[in-house]
Amino acid sequence: MHDITFDGRGELPEPGGEAEALLDARARVAAWGPGAERLLGHPAREVLGRRADELLHDPAAAADLARRWEEGLRRGTVALRRRDGQPLRAEVWARPLTSADGERQWLVQAVGTETFRIYEYGRALLKGLFTDTPFHIDLFDTRLRFIGQNLTERRAGVFRESEYSGHTMREMAPPGLLDFDALELRQRQVLESGEALIDTEVQGHPVPGSPREYVWSESILPLRDPSGAVIALGHVVSDVTQQVRARERLMLANEAGTRIGTSLDLWQTARELTEVAVDRFADVCQVDLLDSVFAEDEPAEDEQPRSPRLRRAASGGIPEEPGPGGGTGNGTVRVGDLDTAATAPGSPFLDALTKGTSVLLTDDDERLCARPGVVCPPPFPDDGPRVHSWLLVPMLARGVALGTAVFMRSRSPRRFEPDDVLLAEQIVTRTAVCVDNASRYHRERTTARTLRRSLLPQRLPSPSAVRTASRYLPASEHTGLGGDWFDVIPVSGARVALVVGDVVGHGLQSAVTMGRLRGAVRTLADLDLSPVEVLTHLDDQLNRFLDERGDEVSLVTGATCLYAVYDPVSRRCQLARAGHPPPAVVSADGGVSFVDLPGGPPLGLGGVVFEEREITLDDGDLLVLYTDGLLESRSQDFETGLRRMREVLARTSASAAPQEVCDTLVRELLPPGHQDDVAVLVARMTGLAPDSHVTWEIEAQDMMVGRARELTARQMAVWGLAEESFTTELIVSELLTNALRYGGAPITLRLIRDQGLICEVSDGSSTSPHVRRAQETDEGGRGLYLITRLSQNWGTRYGERGKTIWAEQPLPR
Repeated sequence: MHDITFDGRGELPEPGGEAEALLDARARVAAWGPGAERLLGHPAREVLGRRADELLHDPAAAADLARRWEEGLRRGTVALRRRDGQPLRAEVWARPLTSADGERQWLVQAVGTETFRIYEYGRALLKGLFTDTPFHIDLFDTRLRFIGQNLTERRAGVFRESEYSGHTMREMAPPGLLDFDALELRQRQVLESGEALIDTEVQGHPVPGSPREYVWSESILPLRDPSGAVIALGHVVSDVTQQVRARERLMLANEAGTRIGTSLDLWQTARELTEVAVDRFADVCQVDLLDSVFAEDEPAEDEQPRSPRLRRAASGGIPEEPGPGGGTGNGTVRVGDLDTAATAPGSPFLDALTKGTSVLLTDDDERLCARPGVVCPPPFPDDGPRVHSWLLVPMLARGVALGTAVFMRSRSPRRFEPDDVLLAEQIVTRTAVCVDNASRYHRERTTARTLRRSLLPQRLPSPSAVRTASRYLPASEHTGLGGDWFDVIPVSGARVALVVGDVVGHGLQSAVTMGRLRGAVRTLADLDLSPVEVLTHLDDQLNRFLDERGDEVSLVTGATCLYAVYDPVSRRCQLARAGHPPPAVVSADGGVSFVDLPGGPPLGLGGVVFEEREITLDDGDLLVLYTDGLLESRSQDFETGLRRMREVLARTSASAAPQEVCDTLVRELLPPGHQDDVAVLVARMTGLAPDSHVTWEIEAQDMMVGRARELTARQMAVWGLAEESFTTELIVSELLTNALRYGGAPITLRLIRDQGLICEVSDGSSTSPHVRRAQETDEGGRGLYLITRLSQNWGTRYGERGKTIWAEQPLPR
């Protein structure tokens, strides 16, 4: 029974927006609310006392509607008639009432269908926020005391007391849930500023003493009264632990991608892994690599070491921490030392390495105690944080084991989780690729350096006629290989051959071609060929090499070369070049000039005729040989480079050492970021003293052999070499006898005292001498055989007219 009161005009008070009307027992309108007037447009004076069915769009539906009300079906959709005659579908509720006189009445409420939908949406929203939402919603008054909570917060089990209203969060929440001082500071900030704090990340532990940390996203909203004053605070809190952990892992993975592998150094790459991991992922990180990673030979892909040797490559974090093998961490195994405990039988390190799978351990894991002699649980320093979680990750690349990485947590209460394992494997895999690249680079660089040492002279010879210095700069500092080369070759008669060459291209193919050309030059130099003949033979050699390469001919298409031979007796230098830059001469008085020498085409074209020049070099003159990489670049043409080189050499002191000249040229002329190989060879010329050599013209008569022996003996006495005179006389006798018997005029005899004693006999014939073993009955044929036994070296060189046979014997120290 409900009592309804209304004023004398029969109007109901406005209940909140819906239409309300009161019907008497005869279904006439007894009261008409303002909401009804707004909904249908009829004022109260027009409808009071009228039958209710007149307000229906279809009056015939009134009987059916009354029947349903009597049967208890008091809610439904009805078509009402507006004042303008248009129909209006509305949701209608009917409740039976009894007036003070005991008369049966009906309270009818109606809401337009669209308005009803909005109303239902609002109810669904409130229900979702306060019953079904995963968010925790709290209401606080201005004194920071609870006003209410939604059901989700109660279901979380954090607030165990049923009565929380009137208490602060500090009073109701378990200890350690969060930082209460910081919470109250944020609440007061919103109260004072009136501005909401959105998505503040808060960390805490819902269960006291639990190592599991949670991260919540907290939004504090000011609630205002109609005047705009803040009268309460609304808290909306959600659990974002997994999202935050995923974000942290993603950030760490991105950082690892940029910070690991910045160089091709094995030790630095391992150290970069520890720097990325420590503090943000683990408290301690150690990296052990197999000895095979540091080796110069690459292991086979199916090779698994039976007795692996792990060497500590990097370590980061707190020192003196026990490892899962039973030993300690940084304090026992230093960087560079072998980690013998890691590869002992039963070690989790060995298990991870051999199986190729990660191992996750805690301080109560039985595998820590599986090895004999291991104290269980492992000992920990009393004054240090206890390691409670280990993560061992094998380092694999291209199916080959490279080592292991171990991560430990002690200061952080969180143990490693499966998602942490995935992150660690991702980072270690990235590191493994970089370590493998660094290891392969180390091997390739070692191979390249070994190849370069075998292709280029590591120490230039020291003939008395010249003082030389060189610089070689490959285009690629990584491999150290290039196509430029230089050489200093002592040849007969105390002469010296100076060579500089440049093979087109860079890298291994050019280096191999260069090595073959350099070997050919040394062989041709031993034959005492002229510079023009040397270049001609080199041209043929390069053509044969290009033919052998077949389809790879495009890798090496040609080469340039400059060949010079300096005679310290005559102080003359013969030069020829094949497409190579001209040499520079710096005289003792400081003058600089470039030798007027026909350039000729590069080697490899075939059928080319080269030209030769001869110049005279005084004592102290510098001969500068170089490749075009020193002068030419994308920003500078060759002529400009020559002009700059002349200026630099003109400023060079006449007494500067050859090495100083090399360094100055490279420092001032080398283009920045040069992309071509560079070779520089500088030689300071010094002629032999007049008293260190002597020449005699010999008449073509047999009796002159005895005369030549007398001259030789006399000169040996002058040089203080009387004890060696007999051997020298015998050599001179045999050489002159051959010249008189098989050669022709003019005949000359020359003795040169240099680093050795050289005997030279020249004649006008080009007949080549041969050594043969004479029979017992032969009267001759033993001359050259005796020379090979008495001298340390001998040979023949040919000139424009005739030949010279020479023999060199060592001088006493």
